[in-house]
Amino acid sequence: MDILQINKLDNVAVALTDLTKGKIIQIDEHDIILKENIPAGHKIALKNINKDEQIIKYSFSIGHATDDIIAGSHVHTHNLKTNLGKILNYSYKPTKISNLPKIENCTFKGYQRENGDVGIRNNLWIVPTVNCVTSTVRYLEKIGKELIKNYPNIDDCIGITHPYGCSQIGKDYQMTQKILADIVNHPNAGAVLVISLGCENNNLTEFKKILGNYNSDRVKFLVTQEVEDEDIIGKQLLTELATFANKYTRTTCPISKLRIGLKCGGSDGFSGITANPLIGELSDLAIGSGATTVLTEVPEMFGAETLLMNRAINEDIFHKTVDLINNFKQYFKRYDQPISDNPSPGNKAGGITTLEDKSLGCVQKGGHAPIVDVLDYGDTINKVGLQLLNAPGNDSVSTTALAASGCQIILFSTGRGTPWGTIVPTIKIATNSKLAQHKSKWIDFNAGKLIEKSSMEKLRNELFDYILTIISGKLTKSEQMHFNEISIMKDGITE
Repeated sequence: MDILQINKLDNVAVALTDLTKGKIIQIDEHDIILKENIPAGHKIALKNINKDEQIIKYSFSIGHATDDIIAGSHVHTHNLKTNLGKILNYSYKPTKISNLPKIENCTFKGYQRENGDVGIRNNLWIVPTVNCVTSTVRYLEKIGKELIKNYPNIDDCIGITHPYGCSQIGKDYQMTQKILADIVNHPNAGAVLVISLGCENNNLTEFKKILGNYNSDRVKFLVTQEVEDEDIIGKQLLTELATFANKYTRTTCPISKLRIGLKCGGSDGFSGITANPLIGELSDLAIGSGATTVLTEVPEMFGAETLLMNRAINEDIFHKTVDLINNFKQYFKRYDQPISDNPSPGNKAGGITTLEDKSLGCVQKGGHAPIVDVLDYGDTINKVGLQLLNAPGNDSVSTTALAASGCQIILFSTGRGTPWGTIVPTIKIATNSKLAQHKSKWIDFNAGKLIEKSSMEKLRNELFDYILTIISGKLTKSEQMHFNEISIMKDGITE
């Protein structure tokens, strides 16, 4: 098969491999001669399309033609333009939700915490309140990695650095504090050492107000300006924390304790055909079995937002979804940025043309389940089921936000490839086999098999089984390479 018409209503198809000018393709028993070379993942006009006519993909408009387009021509940035640009009003039109697939009595091996949460890793984390102590954190991380060799139940020691914590005000400052507090409280951390300089805005007195209640055996603090040798004291504190964390062992936990983040990055023309629908099917299976999934990247919902809004469980969640979309559009407008300033250059090279094109593929990661809640940036999960999280499409910020919300693991689809890994296990799912083979050090799972005769149900079950091995202890590719970074959203609002 050379091309794929995703929906019978579509007036474009996607090239599944590089196609050359003059090749004859067949749609509904009609022959179409290609008028030019078409790269894999890019769109082909299936009929003559008039200027200003809507380009239909996934059965929805992804923009309008800027010129007359002849059947067999390449449809991309030179002749297709977005329809986005306005803040819209919406009405609630609930979608009927079908029964979700499920696995009865599904369990995994996790670390049960005293507050009822479950971690899939038992890590020792070192978290700075401010970037001034980054070098200290890195040095203590080395000490901690050696130290935990004597503690068999601890999986890793990770220093979590960031460039913030001082010279911040207003909402910008609050977001930093909130994300760092979420990280300290995350169930994948068996114990946490918080490192402060002492004179920063986000000093321990202020940070503890946001952190809330904590177990003093699990969380310890070090103000480096107040001790003679922070390395010696840091090692002593890490030893105490490691002794505490080592008491945890993996036990059988219900799948209802699992929270999965859903994310894509470096997308291509195959993302909405393979990896994202696969993640959506996996999300439905996980939720049907009792787990929770969280979908983010709000700007990459623009143009497909009604598909999510109408799956809200009630009008309250519908209105929260509307606010999620329109508030993010206002964020762009506040900084005089176009709402439709997406896809990225890499996305376009991979065949995605407009934000609608990208969004209609991206939202498929959310499957078909009802949306039970909408979380603001820095909020943590307190319901079971599919939820939307306020965060940008930026890979580093959105994965950090998913981790901070309480997700213990992230499914990350990619068509271009990325080595990025955040502080929770991040499973990279390739949209095509070429990428999976080319960047085998980065890719954990190949969704490209979907266009190579593997059925969706079979591959979904394989992915589910693979996730169970990861949450029960197997390391992802990014964990094997010790890639575990965070990034916090910046916003100049001072109110």
